[in-house]
Amino acid sequence: MYKHILVATDGSSLSKLATGKAIELAGELGAQLTIVNVVPKIMNNMFDGSFSIPAKQKIELMGKLTDAAQSIVDKVQKEAEKAGVYAKTLVVKSNVVSEAIIQTATKKNVDLIVMASHGRNGINRLLLGSETLQVLTHSGIAVLVLR
Repeated sequence: MYKHILVATDGSSLSKLATGKAIELAGELGAQLTIVNVVPKIMNNMFDGSFSIPAKQKIELMGKLTDAAQSIVDKVQKEAEKAGVYAKTLVVKSNVVSEAIIQTATKKNVDLIVMASHGRNGINRLLLGSETLQVLTHSGIAVLVLR
């Protein structure tokens, strides 16, 4: 059925549920797993929508964000290996999380995207948005949403 599954994680408790289920599903199906975390890009100046940050500080901050993201996906990869699932990790830099997930899934020829939903509704969904909803509505790839 599914041969390549992508699971998106931000390290939250809800995304840990999604990674656990993705590992379980990949194990049952004998599928490959790609674990992705999206790191926001730091804008260069106020014309990009932010305050100007000295280049050295920007590099240091991006390094810290990338290292933290890599740590998150590495932990999931170790869990997958313990379960006998072949998994690769990926840290993607983008300010549009849903778009980065869809583009990554397309480039990697994934058959299924697994994500968690925070279950926001009403004004919270309007104000905070939903990356999961954006992936669900804009992806041509099957999406499994866990709550």
